[in-house]
Amino acid sequence: MVKKNKKDSDKTRGKEKEAPEKKERKEPGIHELKALLEAEKDRTLRLSAEFENYKKRSGKETRDFKKFANETLLKQLFSVVDNLERAIDTSVENAENKSLLEGVKMTHKEMMKIFEAFSVKPLKAEGELFDPNFHQAVTQEETDSYPDNTVIKELQKGYLLHDRLVRPSMVIVSKKSEKKAKEEKKENTN
Repeated sequence: MVKKNKKDSDKTRGKEKEAPEKKERKEPGIHELKALLEAEKDRTLRLSAEFENYKKRSGKETRDFKKFANETLLKQLFSVVDNLERAIDTSVENAENKSLLEGVKMTHKEMMKIFEAFSVKPLKAEGELFDPNFHQAVTQEETDSYPDNTVIKELQKGYLLHDRLVRPSMVIVSKKSEKKAKEEKKENTN
């Protein structure tokens, strides 16, 4: 009996030991599950937000691609328009073939309509303040007729495509003459 009691008491002791462990496991298990659930909710929300951002980004990339897909072709056409403008300028001085001049003007006008349809706008450079973002200075010329750093002459037109610079204007920029610069220095020192 003693052995039996000892075994019985060992069994009951084992059960007593197991019972508190199970209770301890259940309580942290619930907390762990709640924490895991919260973590998964957070992960799902972040994943959803990332996907929405991806959709917006890819939509913007697609719109930009469609907007600027013709850029290479348009750049090739700029030289054609430049040549038409040169032909018009030289023909105005030499008015022998008025019908040929009219044909070139009409062709130039049609090209400009095509540019307009594709949102290509020529830059206005002459008389403007030099802006390195839109102008490419070929040289500077000393003059008293224009303020310093002003575009005196446009050698080649610049163009924008949907407000993005496609080709900068090649320009000549004004520079104060040395005589005038010395005079201004003298005035500032007095």
